[in-house]
Amino acid sequence: MDTGRGTLVTGWVMLAVGLLSVVASLGALRLNYGTADVRGGSMAPTYRLGDDVFYARVDGGEVRRGDVVLFSAPDRYPGGGLVVQRVIGVGGDRIVCCEGEGSSRRLTVNGRALEEPYVKDGDVNGLVPQRYDVRVPQGRLFLLGDHRLNSRDSRFFADDHGGTVPVEAVRGRVTEDRLGVVLLAGAALFGLLLTLAGLICVLAGRTRRRRPAEFDTKLWPSHF
Repeated sequence: MDTGRGTLVTGWVMLAVGLLSVVASLGALRLNYGTADVRGGSMAPTYRLGDDVFYARVDGGEVRRGDVVLFSAPDRYPGGGLVVQRVIGVGGDRIVCCEGEGSSRRLTVNGRALEEPYVKDGDVNGLVPQRYDVRVPQGRLFLLGDHRLNSRDSRFFADDHGGTVPVEAVRGRVTEDRLGVVLLAGAALFGLLLTLAGLICVLAGRTRRRRPAEFDTKLWPSHF
């Protein structure tokens, strides 16, 4: 049995599978996840200036009320960067501001008071003096910052579909769940180790295939 050939074939298979695993895992990481730095104070105290946020790339139709999303709206925010805000309403929701007085003021969503423990200083509307009553069109989102005194969000674009943005503008949802990243990173590491093992097998297989020829030459020297 040609053990050198067997080792060589095994090595090439391991090398191919390992490289494929590395490329696929790193590609999946890039395709499904991303990071961004917070460049303003509109989401304080949840996310402050200079914080890094980790997000999963999702379709805008997958987000729900309360999610913090990154979206692109260059017509509203020149510069081409991603904007971080919180989803308050989705298609079909009615958003009304505000019910109650003082610290008891609340936004209502479909007639129910919205508890917002994440809002800075408990101020749900900031400096916007007027009430607003928005019916979110289907396929769009109503978004606000957590620091209502310092956020240029849906409240300031009432003439454009009630300030809402299309779900297609969403680029990702901020998440603390790292399980997917850990699994993909593990798969990439496994692929790297498999690639190295395959390379070792290939080198070993080539060495073994050379040795019989050298041995035969020494045993049976040519007389011609």
